[in-house]
Amino acid sequence: MNYLKTFGFAVLFAISFSISSIAAEKTIRISFMGAQTDEDMHGSLVFKDYVEATSNGKIGVQIFHSAQLCSKFVECIQGVQANTFQVTISTIGGFGLIFPAAQVLDLPYILRDDRVAECFFDGPFLADLRNAVTEKFPKLRLMMVGNTGGWRNFMTTKTQIREPSDIKGQKIRTIPADIQKEMVKMLGGNPTPISWPEVYTSLATGVVEGTKNGITDIVSMKFHEHLRYATLDGHAYMAAFWWLNNDFWNSLSHAEKIIVNDGFYHMMWETRQSPKAGAIAAYKEFKKAGGTIYKPTPEQKQMFIDATKGMYKWYEGQYGREWLDKVLAETKVCEARIDAANLKL
Repeated sequence: MNYLKTFGFAVLFAISFSISSIAAEKTIRISFMGAQTDEDMHGSLVFKDYVEATSNGKIGVQIFHSAQLCSKFVECIQGVQANTFQVTISTIGGFGLIFPAAQVLDLPYILRDDRVAECFFDGPFLADLRNAVTEKFPKLRLMMVGNTGGWRNFMTTKTQIREPSDIKGQKIRTIPADIQKEMVKMLGGNPTPISWPEVYTSLATGVVEGTKNGITDIVSMKFHEHLRYATLDGHAYMAAFWWLNNDFWNSLSHAEKIIVNDGFYHMMWETRQSPKAGAIAAYKEFKKAGGTIYKPTPEQKQMFIDATKGMYKWYEGQYGREWLDKVLAETKVCEARIDAANLKL
């Protein structure tokens, strides 16, 4: 199945390359730090194929993966602002470096599940966020929100986490973002910021006893060689924000804008679905390596939610209520809509 998927994307790339060989009138260069095999690449290939085919080759798309053009998010954003390349991606943590209030989306358990998350990011909040960012950074345009890695879950080397009290005293790797460190601290753990390239060695040597990442990232980086327990608490949706140079957008004709916008729509769905499909094989590999997977009961999940409610107050103290209120209002609308639909089943 993985061979067929890889072969399919290889064929898609070959077809896209043949179309792009036609002299393009305009070129979109996509740059990101992800690998050639992950959902960022899959989404970019779908975007490339759609835009080049629909424009009959008038708009070409070039893809630069694996940090070829930028190795840090700030560098990637600066590259888009300078129009060195036109498209890049950021996680919530990266986005928070230029727009700190966006960290509201990393508050634990604020998004209930995939259906709520996708409903939320397809709603009015996206336009509000796009306008706020463009007002602050006129060269940046937020095109859509996909996914990069699924959901953050707790993964540990020695102790299975079933309830919040199981985290007490454990050294959990986090990114440097205060919001993630504060969450681990609130649960009684010891947050330990470790750079991504150093996580494998830190797990192997006991510098940290756990991490909080998506399973596809865990397996692709071989962290499962040291991690033994996965707890599917789903405390954060790993949103992927895709950015386009706003001057480039404004240079497009109306017909071209429709093509590019639709290309991002196709990319969005590919990046949302790809981690779900990839997780099947990743969890299988995790178990094959001796790992144990635990899904908290509804009662235990509520214990995690209750134990981290103080994060809302912490966020308010740092960034105010405006974006927190927006998120809470929109998530309630989505939850109500989905719950009403479920009652009709």
